[in-house]
Amino acid sequence: AGQSAPVRREAAALAEGLPPGAGRSPPRHQPPAPRALPRRTSGGGRRGGTAGFKSPIPSPRSCQPNGANKEALQYEIKELKQKDLALDQEIAQLLSEGYSLEELEKHISLLHEYNDIKDAGQMLLGKLAVIRGVTTKQLYPEYDLELSD
Repeated sequence: AGQSAPVRREAAALAEGLPPGAGRSPPRHQPPAPRALPRRTSGGGRRGGTAGFKSPIPSPRSCQPNGANKEALQYEIKELKQKDLALDQEIAQLLSEGYSLEELEKHISLLHEYNDIKDAGQMLLGKLAVIRGVTTKQLYPEYDLELSD
């Protein structure tokens, strides 16, 4: 008879064959019930319905050309072969005019350097424009720059 009320309720619940804790009163602040995780279904994880997942990677079957696709691909191949031939002719012409691969690589390198310097200048103009509260375009005349620069 010296037992507390919660212990008596627990003992009564056990006597009736209920699981442990069944005789307890619920705590005042219960943690939220765990959410059920999504369950996989048989059939490769596909669910019933028509709105299934569409992979961004085409399946091998969808890559097989049908009549219209085959013609379009053949036309595209023909165009690419013509471009290839035209580029080969242009390269041959440039070589015959005395241009060399080394000269081209040097020219490309200098263009990259020029673009890096130009980008740095544009960044500085932008920062100066912000400091002065004007647009970059408004600074161009002050530094004798053309808008096309």
